[in-house]
Amino acid sequence: MAQQENQLDRERFCCSICLDPLKDPVTTVCGHSYCKSCINTHWDKEEERGSYSCPQCRQTFTPRPVLLKNTMLADLVEELKKTGLQAAPADHCYAGPEDVACDVCTGRKLKALKSCLDCLASYCEKHLQPHHQSAAFKKHKLVEPSEKLQENICSRHDEVMKMFCRTDQQCICYICSVEEHKGHDTVTAAAERTERQRELGLRRQTIQQRVQDTEKDVKLLQQEEEALNGSADKAVEDSEEIFTEMIRLLEKRSSDVKQQIRSQQETEVSRVRELQERLEQEITELKRKDHELKQLSDTEDHNQLLHNYPSLSPLSESTHSSSIRIRPLRDFEEVTAAVSQVRGRLQDILSETETEIFQIVSQVDVLPHQPEPETKADFLKYSQEITLDPNTAHKRLLLSEGNRKVTLMRGEQSYSNHPDRFTAWCQVLSRKSLTGRCYWEVEVGGEGVGEVRVAVTYKNISRAGNSHECLFGSNDKSWSLSRLGNSYNFYYNSISTPVSGPVSSRVGVYLDHSAGVLSFYRVSDTMTLLHRVQTTFTQPLYAGAGGHYYGSTAEFCKLK
Repeated sequence: MAQQENQLDRERFCCSICLDPLKDPVTTVCGHSYCKSCINTHWDKEEERGSYSCPQCRQTFTPRPVLLKNTMLADLVEELKKTGLQAAPADHCYAGPEDVACDVCTGRKLKALKSCLDCLASYCEKHLQPHHQSAAFKKHKLVEPSEKLQENICSRHDEVMKMFCRTDQQCICYICSVEEHKGHDTVTAAAERTERQRELGLRRQTIQQRVQDTEKDVKLLQQEEEALNGSADKAVEDSEEIFTEMIRLLEKRSSDVKQQIRSQQETEVSRVRELQERLEQEITELKRKDHELKQLSDTEDHNQLLHNYPSLSPLSESTHSSSIRIRPLRDFEEVTAAVSQVRGRLQDILSETETEIFQIVSQVDVLPHQPEPETKADFLKYSQEITLDPNTAHKRLLLSEGNRKVTLMRGEQSYSNHPDRFTAWCQVLSRKSLTGRCYWEVEVGGEGVGEVRVAVTYKNISRAGNSHECLFGSNDKSWSLSRLGNSYNFYYNSISTPVSGPVSSRVGVYLDHSAGVLSFYRVSDTMTLLHRVQTTFTQPLYAGAGGHYYGSTAEFCKLK
C-alpha cells in the first residue's frame, strides 16, 4: 500500500510533458500544472496557429496566457524531493528506435500506448488519460500505436481524409469530395471500410473453405500413402515368402535328385562289385585247375597220367569279361542334361513372369496424370542432366564434354572390353536410369547428312552382334527418333514412321514413365511436337544416342 501511495505521489507531482518532477511549476487557467520551460516550449510550437492548447485537456487559449509560478506546488515538490521522490519511469518505458513515441512528451519520450485517428497523435499512458476522462474525447477513434498517422492527412487541404472515392479508389478529405472529386462515387471511409471488411470476410470464408477442403485432400493423401505403403509392404512380404517357398522346393528337388543319383550309384556299384568278386573267384579256380593240369602234364609216368586223366572234372561255363557288355558311361550325364533343361524352362518362365510382374507393378497408379507441359519453361521444370556411360559406348564413339557429347570416329578408342558395350552398332546409353517425369535435349550435328538416332531403351537391350535386337528402334525394348538429312523418322520394333515438320539441330525428349508417355519435340523458339508414344513401360528407361556416319555428333545439353 505504501508503495502504491508513493507511486501516486510521484505521478501527482510530475510534469505531464517531460514526466520528471516539476521544475518552476506553473498552472494554466484550466488548472493543469507543468514545468515552466516545458509548457513554454510547447506553446512556442503553436505560435504560428495563433492559439494555445493545454497538452492534457486540449482547452485552447487566445491570446497566450501569462504564466505565474505556483509557489505552493513548488514548495511541495521540494519537500517531496527531500523524502526521496523519484519520478523517472523505468528504461523499458521509453521509446526506442523501433517504437512509436508519445507526441506530447518532451525530452526523452515514452512509448505510445495508443494513437488517435482524430487528433492524429500518439499518446503514452499518462497523456492518454484525457481521452478516457474528458467527454470531449469520448468519440475519438483510438487504435494501436502507428507511425503512419500523417498518411491520413490530405496533402492538398491539410485535412483528415475521412472520405473514400470509389471512382478513383483512394482516400480523400471532405473538401476533395466537393472539389476535385465532385460528381464521383464517394462514401465515408468508415462505410467503405465496412464494405471492404465484408468483402474480406467473404474472401476469408472462401480461403477457410479451401483450407478445409485441402486439409481433407491432405488427409486422404496421407491415408492413401499409408494404404500404399501397407499394400507394398505386404506384397514384398508375400513375394519374399513365395520366392522363399520356391527356393525351398528347388532345394528339396535338388536334394531328391542328389539322393536318387546316390542311390542308383550305390546299386550299380554293388552290382559291379558283386560281379567283380565272382570273376575274381573264377580266376582263382581257373588258376588252380591250370596248376593241376600242369602237374598232370608234367608227370613222367605214362600209366599214371593215363590213369588220372579221366578223373579230371570238366571246366564250368566261362563268365569272363568278354561276355560282359559295358554300356558307355553316359547315364548320369543325361541326368545333368535333364536338369539343365529344367533350368532353361525355369529361366524362360522367370523371364516371362518378370515382364508380366513389372507391368502389373507399373500399373499401380493412384493419382491422375498431370497434363503434358506446353511451354519451354514448363518442360524445364523436369529437366534432367544426362551423362553417358563409357562402359556401354561402341569403340568408335568418342565421349567428351564430361561424357555428355558423343562423336563417331573412324578409328577405335582405347576402351577395355566390357559386357555392357555395344559391339557392332555405334551406340551408347546414359549412366543413370530415368523414371518419373524427365525432360532433356540433344543437340544433333556433325559432318554430312548421316543418320543420328536419339533414343530411350530398357537396360536389357542386347549389346553383342549386329542383329536388330541391338539396334535402337528395331526391337520392342527401345524407341528411337532418327534424323537423316532434312527429315525425321520414328522407329519402334523395326517399324518406321515418317515424321513431318522442319528439321532442327536440337531435339527435346519428354518422358512420363508412370503415365507411359514418351514425346519428341523440335526445339527452337517454340516447342513443336514431332511424335508422341503412349504405352506401358515395364522397366526403368535409359537415354541413348547413336550415329551411322563418321563425324556425326550428339550432345546432351545442360539446361540449368
